[in-house]
Amino acid sequence: MSHQTGIRANSKLRNFLTHARDGSIRAIKVTIENEELTYSASSRPRVLPSLDELPCYILYRFDSKTSAGYQWLFIAWSPDSAPVRQKMLYAATRATMKSEFGGGQIKDEIFGTVQSDVSLAGYRRHVQSALAPAPLTLAEEELQLVKQNELETAMAMVNANAGVDSRFQTMPGFAFPLSADAEHALASFKNGAINYVQLSLDLKKEVVNLAAARNIQVDQLISQVPTENASYHLFNFSHTHEGDFLHSTVFIYSMPGYKCPIRERMLYSSCKNPLVNQLASMGIAIEKNIEVDDPAELTEQFIYEEVHPKKNVARQAFAKPKGPAGRGPKRMTKPSK
Repeated sequence: MSHQTGIRANSKLRNFLTHARDGSIRAIKVTIENEELTYSASSRPRVLPSLDELPCYILYRFDSKTSAGYQWLFIAWSPDSAPVRQKMLYAATRATMKSEFGGGQIKDEIFGTVQSDVSLAGYRRHVQSALAPAPLTLAEEELQLVKQNELETAMAMVNANAGVDSRFQTMPGFAFPLSADAEHALASFKNGAINYVQLSLDLKKEVVNLAAARNIQVDQLISQVPTENASYHLFNFSHTHEGDFLHSTVFIYSMPGYKCPIRERMLYSSCKNPLVNQLASMGIAIEKNIEVDDPAELTEQFIYEEVHPKKNVARQAFAKPKGPAGRGPKRMTKPSK
């Protein structure tokens, strides 16, 4: 709410505004003089009264009408070069000026600091900006991109090549092809030559690339995962469980939260399931899918508990709590008749 200054229109301005509403005047210029809103100038043709280096108000008549009369544009002119006190005074009196004229007849209003703001082109920009949709929130942008991805996926399914495996044609998401290096590394992983493969997406070429392939210890896994980009990981987790030595293949989808652009987050999410299915078709049996946003989570204990989740322990039978001590002998009550 703006602060009011107590400044009101003088009698000359009120009389002029009363007659100007009939449509005989195209534009009216109002200034503040001697702590009063004062008539300064007016014009009949389709031009604005002259604007100088001091603030003022301009009322410009449209050709459109309502039951209340002609509609007007209210312009608050406050050039950057004007004294700060003047700009504050006009800003605080703005609501009063509209009230004096009659707010019901003001169709639109604009604020200008340079001549281009209050020109015809400037008003058109103002109208276009007002009609533009409000900026989307981050969640709305993500939802919009998800819907776009779903549409593109549906189109890709319709236009899929006949030679592609039918499982991938009906699979939700994007099935990006593997690069030659990625296929070679995955074959080595399947044969046990290496125990770790990292894959990344080339968002421009729409290909799954090889990022790393090597033998690592479980305590080295955290250092392998990028902290600024999304990535996929295959790790052969060697461990002992209930006296047996096991090798469990885990698939890790790492997405470092909102550090990644929306498009990258959406594409990595959309490509994950098709990639897992593609790995299965290559004979790589994944025992556990893990999603993390912080590589520090990937400790040996965390992976072990993901692969071998703890079983729910049966609840103990409810035991009625003992009453407070020292209550004395129980009272006998007569059965109700």
